[in-house]
Amino acid sequence: MSREPLIFERSAPGKRAFNLPAIDVPENPAALAGLPLREEIAGFPQVSEIEVVRHFTRLSQSNFCIDTNFYPLGSCTMKYNPKINEKIAALAGFLGSHPLAPAGLVQGNLEVLKTLEDLLVEITGMDAFTLQPAAGAHGELTGMMLIRACLSDRGQPRRVVLIPDSAHGTNPSSAHLCGFRVQETRSNERGTIDLAGLESQMTEDVAALMITNPNTLGVFESDILGAVEIVHAKGGLVYMDGANMNALIGKIRPGDMGIDVMHLNLHKTFSTPHGGGGPGAGPVGVKSGLIPYLPVPVVRKTAGGLALDYDRPKSIGRVRSFHGNFLVLVKALAYILTHGAAGLREIAETAVLNANYIRKSLEGIYHLKYPAPSLHECVFSDKYQKERGVQNVDIAKRLIDYGLHPPTMSFPLIVPGALMIEPTETEGKADLDEFIQAMTAIAREAAETPDIVRSAPHNSYVRRLDETAAARNPVLRWEGRE
Repeated sequence: MSREPLIFERSAPGKRAFNLPAIDVPENPAALAGLPLREEIAGFPQVSEIEVVRHFTRLSQSNFCIDTNFYPLGSCTMKYNPKINEKIAALAGFLGSHPLAPAGLVQGNLEVLKTLEDLLVEITGMDAFTLQPAAGAHGELTGMMLIRACLSDRGQPRRVVLIPDSAHGTNPSSAHLCGFRVQETRSNERGTIDLAGLESQMTEDVAALMITNPNTLGVFESDILGAVEIVHAKGGLVYMDGANMNALIGKIRPGDMGIDVMHLNLHKTFSTPHGGGGPGAGPVGVKSGLIPYLPVPVVRKTAGGLALDYDRPKSIGRVRSFHGNFLVLVKALAYILTHGAAGLREIAETAVLNANYIRKSLEGIYHLKYPAPSLHECVFSDKYQKERGVQNVDIAKRLIDYGLHPPTMSFPLIVPGALMIEPTETEGKADLDEFIQAMTAIAREAAETPDIVRSAPHNSYVRRLDETAAARNPVLRWEGRE
């Protein structure tokens, strides 16, 4: 693959993409005085229009995206999402509505919000939802704020949050931002919560247990009922990170397991591609005891239609401008209604089937520290390949040569050299087989010709980069050169 030059490297003095006609009115420099006008940019590229178009078109064609190939990022659910959802979100009534419009003029949009809340309540078994949080970590933060407000209102301010070592990495951050002190709870040999360890840590100073279920090993917390009982017995609450809900949807409801607070990643489970950092939505569901603390406003039914309720004295306040990422919420509702109950159950069944197909196909070729059956993802390690000096980063780089996106690496931390693979429910057997064949071939190369793997990638625009140097000394500006 030939390297696409930088736009600066195509520059030559005098080139222009367009020419403006001469000004036909007198210049008035005094009118421009004090305005923050930008001067000429030193070293700015000078290129023609066709060079600009071809340059960025070629770059776009080299991008890896879910519309072109399999994207096995574990714990991120980078699945294909139906284009019909994008079309519905682009309807003028949704796209052109203003968030400051009076409720009477946006009854249809409020109906979308209320309908989505009601469906999420039914799907999860929670009692109410807020749709304001803009992403998963924002949902975690909101959930922990709700827990803090609830316990403070009870006169039981507590300082500690217990988080398993198999939880998502943003969980501790969200708890810390709410002023809690985090204690880690250890997993047992099955990769699930150690109930004996949890019970020994559970004191009356513990505000909550914050779990991810299924956890980042792709394993369902089979002792969840026992864990909930231990926490509730000491007056604590249980928060569930629902980012992996696509493994449970239509099959199990967290609210029925005793979960008090949870968030969902609509951009993962219920449509909206979220590569590149957005957009997203992380609605938070609560049981009845935490409803008074939900962010304002709350959509409620009145005799005159739907209204926005701000009169909630115990609310934690607003956590997002207006009503969250509204168009993401529209896509999620379209996705749920399109699939229906049977389709949502099939999502979970297919996601679990695909993950276990990959796990069984690669078991023995790559090390599997926790052999428990997987749900939505499976986590291998580079233990076997390390014997020949090949690490997980080398395997990931070599996958690029096979035209495949690497999986998530080095997480969770309880699996050294981790390779976390989530196939999602949208991949067919042919795509899974292509990935399995590539991983098998790389394992064989690691054993027979390890230098090929250690020096990968070979067929990309750029070869192996010094990622450590790039992180420590980022080059953010092209200085120009002869």
